[in-house]
Amino acid sequence: MVDSNLQTEDRDVLQDLAERYGVEGVCSCYACGTCAAGCPARRVNPAYNPRKIIRMLVLNEAKSLLEKDTIWLCSSCYTCQERCPQGIKITDLITALRNLAVQQGRSPSGVGMQANLVRSQGRLYALDEFDDKKRKKAGLPSLSPQIEEAVRLLKEES
Repeated sequence: MVDSNLQTEDRDVLQDLAERYGVEGVCSCYACGTCAAGCPARRVNPAYNPRKIIRMLVLNEAKSLLEKDTIWLCSSCYTCQERCPQGIKITDLITALRNLAVQQGRSPSGVGMQANLVRSQGRLYALDEFDDKKRKKAGLPSLSPQIEEAVRLLKEES
């Protein structure tokens, strides 16, 4: 169960994570650093550290995590989760934190832009003449500027 002495917002976030994703497991983290050692996002940006995210959850700083861009640096490769000797579902927790951040309107602007592109085109970037030339040179067929099936499915879900 989540500590009842926490501020209401932190308690609510942790309660939600506990109920949906089994966040209680973070307390079994013994800070071995295995998650950080294999993290490709950490190699690109040393400020990112999955162990620090777990530590912040253990210290009841979930609200602070939701307000920072840190959780958006994860590449979701699952290396940390696969290697964790305690079986903590780190990547799943980060995904859960991202989902909570989006629900609270705290995602970086680029995330919303990407979602809008996928919703309108069915892909993350618009195709241009250069893309078509590269495909033709490689012997590949031209692509439709919009992936109709993806757009239709996303509209049904909305």
